[in-house]
Amino acid sequence: METDYFYTIASPSEGIFTEKSSKFLAFAFQVSSEEQVKQHLNDLKKKYYDARHHVYAFIIGTKQETFRASDDGEPSNSSGPPVLGQIRSLNLTNTLIVVVRYFGGTKLGIPGLINAYKTAAKNALDNAKIIKKYIEEKIEITFDYEDMNFVMKVIKDYEANIISQEFQENCSIICTIRLSLYENFLESLKQNHKLIIKLDEEDIC
Repeated sequence: METDYFYTIASPSEGIFTEKSSKFLAFAFQVSSEEQVKQHLNDLKKKYYDARHHVYAFIIGTKQETFRASDDGEPSNSSGPPVLGQIRSLNLTNTLIVVVRYFGGTKLGIPGLINAYKTAAKNALDNAKIIKKYIEEKIEITFDYEDMNFVMKVIKDYEANIISQEFQENCSIICTIRLSLYENFLESLKQNHKLIIKLDEEDIC
C-alpha cells in the first residue's frame, strides 16, 4: 500500500558556515505552498539586504512533486542544487532552505561553493527536528443528537481528529482521518444510513 505520511521539519532552524571570510547563513522552514516560500524569501532579503546572494531550494507536496533550486547569481548548479540535495538526502518535503551569502573577498571556485552551500544547508537541517506528518482526508458528518454515541465511537475507534463540532438538534462534526484508514472509516460510518457525510463539499452518503 502507498504510504500515507511524509517527513518535514517541525519548526524553523538555522545553520552557518564560514569559508575564506565568506559567511553562509542558512535558514530552514516548513512550508506548504509557494506563496509561503516567497514570503520567507522576501523577509530574508529585507533583513539581509546587504548580502551578495540569497540562494534557496524547496520541495513541496506529499509526493515531493513540486521543487525548485535557485543559484541567485552564483555559477550555474553551484549552490541551489547542493541545497536541494540536502533536503532530498533526508527524504523531506514541505521544506524550504535559504542560504544567505556575505562575500568575503576571495572566490571559492565551483567545488568550494558546492561544499559551502551544502554544508550550510546541512547545518540548518542538523539543528532541525524532523517529524512525521500523516496525509489526511477531511470529512464532515451531520447527524441527529440521538446518533451521537454511534458517531463518537467510530471516531474514537479510528482515532480521527476532531477539528470542530456543534451539538444542537442537528449535530455536526468536522474531522480528519489518516488516508490509510479513510475507506474503512467511511464504511463504518455508512452502517448508520441516517448520517450525512460530506467530503470536499459533496454529499457521499
